Amino acid sequence: MPAMETDLEAFEENYRDALAYHRRAEQFLRQKQRLSLVFNVGSVALERYLVALCHLYGLVPLNHNYICLMNAVETAVEVPKELNKEIRSLDFIFGICSLEDYFHGTPEPEDSARVLNMCGKVRELFDPARIALVRAAAAG
Repeated sequence: MPAMETDLEAFEENYRDALAYHRRAEQFLRQKQRLSLVFNVGSVALERYLVALCHLYGLVPLNHNYICLMNAVETAVEVPKELNKEIRSLDFIFGICSLEDYFHGTPEPEDSARVLNMCGKVRELFDPARIALVRAAAAG
């Protein structure tokens, strides 16, 4: 897996966006919006969290689907096995595994709760000490 220098600006942007999408998805759930909306916004939050982790550790994923993002993230962060499996399974809902037969599956009602749970668990993977170190190094 190719590594790059930590891109603090890209990390900050993706992390901030992930937090915002995550909060919005939770708000939509509380407001009893369509569960497909909660799922889709939560999925964007999850993707942004994973991209932020890649930037934090200077990782270059091959693609921004969940499998490629997890392949990159797991080289730097210990991800619980079940969480890793759950995140990777999202590519099957989105039908990302095949370019020829693209199919956006319909998320089940429980998928919106699953994706929000995954967001919370991935948010916990961020190491505050690493973030502080990267910010301090950038401040110079």
